[in-house]
Amino acid sequence: MDKEIIGQNGILEKPLLCFNSLNSSCVKLTYPLEVRVILYILFSVSSFLTVVGNLLVIITVIHFKQLHTPTNYLILSLAVADLLVGGLVMPPSMLRSVETCWYLGVLLCKIHSSLDVTICTASILNLCIISLDRYYAVCHPLLYHSKMTTNTTLFMIFACWSISAVVGFGMIFLELNIIGNEAFYFNNLDCTGACMVFQTKVGGVVFSMFCFYIPALIMLSVYVKILHAAQRQAHAIQRAAAQTKTTEKTNVVRSERKATKTLAIIMGVFLTFWVPFFLCNSIDPFTGYSVPPLLFDLFLWVGYFNSTCNPLVYALFYSWFRHAFRVILSGRIFRRNSSHTKLF
Repeated sequence: MDKEIIGQNGILEKPLLCFNSLNSSCVKLTYPLEVRVILYILFSVSSFLTVVGNLLVIITVIHFKQLHTPTNYLILSLAVADLLVGGLVMPPSMLRSVETCWYLGVLLCKIHSSLDVTICTASILNLCIISLDRYYAVCHPLLYHSKMTTNTTLFMIFACWSISAVVGFGMIFLELNIIGNEAFYFNNLDCTGACMVFQTKVGGVVFSMFCFYIPALIMLSVYVKILHAAQRQAHAIQRAAAQTKTTEKTNVVRSERKATKTLAIIMGVFLTFWVPFFLCNSIDPFTGYSVPPLLFDLFLWVGYFNSTCNPLVYALFYSWFRHAFRVILSGRIFRRNSSHTKLF
């Protein structure tokens, strides 16, 4: 059955379709040329900066021997997730958002949606591991090196990505996200040219709780404990400042506190950028899917921009990251023994 709309002149008109030759095609929303050009420039620049910024972080951690620590391996894993957002998720999403249609086929839509869910889940699980790493470093420094070994960290990173991949690809390819509401989805939302992750009431709650709310609550709880421990250590440092041979220990504690503060800011930025999307994702199924697709898409891109910001946070708060970036960008990284450069 042909779709019809009432035009400005009051006459019934056929709307623009993603695929004019198909009756099952989705309706296409066409933006003015100027808006499309601006959006393409904005999204392209964001994708480029995301890839370049996180690539610098990845090269920095891998190349410089001084940075081969469990905490930085976690930062490396997070940077890989952010790089994949900029390189694999943003470009197809840009095409879908600007053209308001998906022209890359059903299989690529499933792959893209699976990667989107996988990488988002991996990011927050990585941040959960980072919060645990900071907890032991600040609250139990004597146990830190025995608990958070390199092998333990690598295993946790592997588990994080494995769980994320099972959730992302399993949910999309097995269509777990539409179980229980298949009729509504296929009758009202399924059309040629659409590429969206539909959620039932149960699916929306379970997915949001598992991938966002529970990990976020764990991280916030851990960082509250870290904050209290850091405050106690600050008082202890002040009392011991007059004693001899405490300088080195004091510097170590201050370094750990600064790393904790920086990673807490990264977590805060992540939560701020993703809260709007997950709120919509949780509420939408209970309001008859009344959230406008344009608003959903906007909040999704706000979440993507988090991956652009993380390298900026590293560069802003870590002087040794800035030093490493300068070494890489100046070409000094190609000198002999550059991997042994003292960054701090």
